[in-house]
Amino acid sequence: MTDQSHQVDFQAAAHLYKWPSLNNSRREDRAPYVIVDGTLDQCIRDFMGKPEKTRHLYEIRTKSQPPLVPDVLSPEHVIELSRLREFL
Repeated sequence: MTDQSHQVDFQAAAHLYKWPSLNNSRREDRAPYVIVDGTLDQCIRDFMGKPEKTRHLYEIRTKSQPPLVPDVLSPEHVIELSRLREFL
């Protein structure tokens, strides 16, 4: 995967957001708030440090890097990027 179109800039600016929750469920009537303002790499590391059972309450927002990185990364995207980080 040395093709430039498949490179991910892990130093890109990113923000880790947490959704307010009630009984471990997102409160859709509330807006998420920033808990980390840093790089994509830092946000991924901080996300992966969260307990697995609460990861659905977090998302990462960054500049889109098609085709691998959307502008809002769901927990599933973050986990996959974390696994692929060593290969990209």
